[in-house]
Amino acid sequence: MKEDSQDVEAVLINGASPATPDDVFARLTELGIEHSTISHAPMRTVADSRALREGEPGGYSKNLFLRNRKGKMLLVTMLEHRTVNLKALGTQLGLGKPSFASQQRLMNYLGVIPGSVTPLAVLNDVTRVVTAVLDQALLELDPLHFHPCDNRMTTSISTDGLIRYMRSCHTDPLIVDFDSGDLVG
Repeated sequence: MKEDSQDVEAVLINGASPATPDDVFARLTELGIEHSTISHAPMRTVADSRALREGEPGGYSKNLFLRNRKGKMLLVTMLEHRTVNLKALGTQLGLGKPSFASQQRLMNYLGVIPGSVTPLAVLNDVTRVVTAVLDQALLELDPLHFHPCDNRMTTSISTDGLIRYMRSCHTDPLIVDFDSGDLVG
């Protein structure tokens, strides 16, 4: 039976409410990271994003929330056109073969619903158990564009800003070269 996002309880693993876009903006501002945000119709897929932002420069991503059989969780942020070989990624990271995590787990650990997955959601990883993985090629683009935990908005920040933000609320992300080996399917 497919889980419906409306049936997911909007609560983090510690019982707190998830961060809002305003919380993300406040953290970015507190860190002195320049950012700009636009509002738009909900974007749930890469195709939705492409249709809305034609001609805008910078890096756009595909974001996956995964887990392995032992419950280890990954937030993978890669160039939007990539198709990742999950088995190869799991092997490279020593995790076995990861698969997609449930919607409730996504809410409990990143505070977002499908279609809103973003590296900016590490603000919600209060237990710091999610391993963030960034595509090295994405980090070569500027600016970067992500949902601020809400797929009705897109926030643009610099690559350095993203790394500083992630380190401030989480831990150092793993930077992976998806162009090497057999990671891209």
